Amino acid sequence: MATETPHDATIRHDMRPGDLGRVIEQHAELYAAEFGFDRRFEAYVAETLGEFGRLFRPHLDRLWLAERDGRLLGSIGVIGRDDNAAQIRWVLLDPAARGTGLGRRLLDTALAFCREADYTSIFLWTVEGLAASARLYVSAGFRKTETKPATVLWGATLCEERYDLAL
Repeated sequence: MATETPHDATIRHDMRPGDLGRVIEQHAELYAAEFGFDRRFEAYVAETLGEFGRLFRPHLDRLWLAERDGRLLGSIGVIGRDDNAAQIRWVLLDPAARGTGLGRRLLDTALAFCREADYTSIFLWTVEGLAASARLYVSAGFRKTETKPATVLWGATLCEERYDLAL
């Protein structure tokens, strides 16, 4: 049962020292506990957030953190890519915040930013088996456009899935 409500959380995008590390840590811990991902996943998230931190363009890129009383509840990010496309990254909610509408708030916030930035399309990659996330994406207008065959990735056998949304 969810213990948080979407109204309890604040969502911010003003990056502070330690924020990138907190997002990396949350991803590493939750995906290890829930799916058995290993240290390579943590390294992957660190690498992609490192790219975000190094190349940050405020008019094209953004990372939002959902917090309550200073505790990280979740995140979502956008990175500008080629052909006026945006990529959604680092979507994750603490289990206590799932089912509260906070994921929808984060996604809606990211989509609004993409529209304001005049992106013409948005895509994201995820893994098969995240049913609640897939329902959220589809309800926002995304459609699954690609599935990669199962491979061992981050210590688990996974099928990667791509979702796209035209704006």
